[in-house]
Amino acid sequence: MTAIDYEAEYNVHALVPEHPQVSARRERDSKAYRAEARGAELNVSYGPSPRQVYDVFPATGGSAPLALYIHGGGWRALAPSFFSHMAKGANTHGITVALAGYDLCPDVSMATIIEEVRAAALALWRRYHQRIFVFGHSAGGHLTACLLATDWTTLASDVPGDLVPAAYTVSGVFDLTPLTHTAQNEILKLDAKSAHDCSPLFWKVPPGRKLDAVVGADESSEFIRQSRTVAETWRKAGADTRFELVAGNHFTALEPLADPASAMTKRLAEMAKAAAALPL
Repeated sequence: MTAIDYEAEYNVHALVPEHPQVSARRERDSKAYRAEARGAELNVSYGPSPRQVYDVFPATGGSAPLALYIHGGGWRALAPSFFSHMAKGANTHGITVALAGYDLCPDVSMATIIEEVRAAALALWRRYHQRIFVFGHSAGGHLTACLLATDWTTLASDVPGDLVPAAYTVSGVFDLTPLTHTAQNEILKLDAKSAHDCSPLFWKVPPGRKLDAVVGADESSEFIRQSRTVAETWRKAGADTRFELVAGNHFTALEPLADPASAMTKRLAEMAKAAAALPL
């Protein structure tokens, strides 16, 4: 059996040579949406560090379902301001969207990043007193799954145990152990134990949680395996999961989130509204 070349499988920049152009388009679209969105609140602090902030893009009208977007960047780059337009599709469907930042490796550990995004979710609960639908891409997909698999009553007494009842991930990484065999681990600083402990694939997901794990059809076999495996594994544990191949590569698969008419946005809106309708 041929050994898997993890370096090649997880080096998304090498897999998508045109990524600089895609990133430039993303930055332009994000800036444009910040300029056109009404009522946006930027850099709301939820923790002590400058990166522990969230942006909010509210839906128009009265009470709206609440969604949280967690950005990618390999746990070592980027910020919410690069992804403001990811709120556009959901906003159009009447959903308020927050985008959370977090500290980055190697300044902090993976375990610390997980705790930070949990803190962001708790801050949003205390502000809105609503359940939160979470969605994220790549490293943000990993963190999204971590929030979905959390028993929130172990963290605070004033929150429902299913604070995050449903989630949507695009090209997530749910088993971090392969990354210990890649050059990026010089920054992530994972060892066998921390990689396993921080991998939501191996966590006990509470029954009934809902996960859509989608991935670009043009991605590497490892990225496709990651989403398929988490959907299959969590389904066996009692979660309600769905796996789907969508058009695009690692940098373009998430772009339909900015399109109000896309099937991805319509599915996300359906899940967010269902999560909001659950009784507290």
